[in-house]
Amino acid sequence: QVQLVESGGGLVQAGGSLRLSCAASGRTFSSAAVGWFRQVAGKERDIVATISASGGSTAYGDSVKGRFTISRDNAENTVYLQMNSLKPEDTAVYYCAARSSGFIRVSSFEYNYWGRGIQVTVSS
Repeated sequence: QVQLVESGGGLVQAGGSLRLSCAASGRTFSSAAVGWFRQVAGKERDIVATISASGGSTAYGDSVKGRFTISRDNAENTVYLQMNSLKPEDTAVYYCAARSSGFIRVSSFEYNYWGRGIQVTVSS
């Protein structure tokens, strides 16, 4: 069992930066791949970034490549999402999710555990 809590969201101007954190509890976190997803009301939950259990493999959604960076600190049971050059279209609720496997996947259906989500709003 893994519990996930997101933090670091808020309001930022276009071009600015935010760092989201996903704090996890549970002994299996270090063996779990973790993903960040985002969702706008009325739309599907889309992949933002995902990282393998070891941190050696990552993948990103096309719209955030080159702007966002995912990382993890297994000693601190935390995964980070550094978001730079933010755009108004990045506005969404951001969710942290973990899988039972250590391998990355980009589909939300592959993730077993979810945080409650955190709002990120980018003003123009």
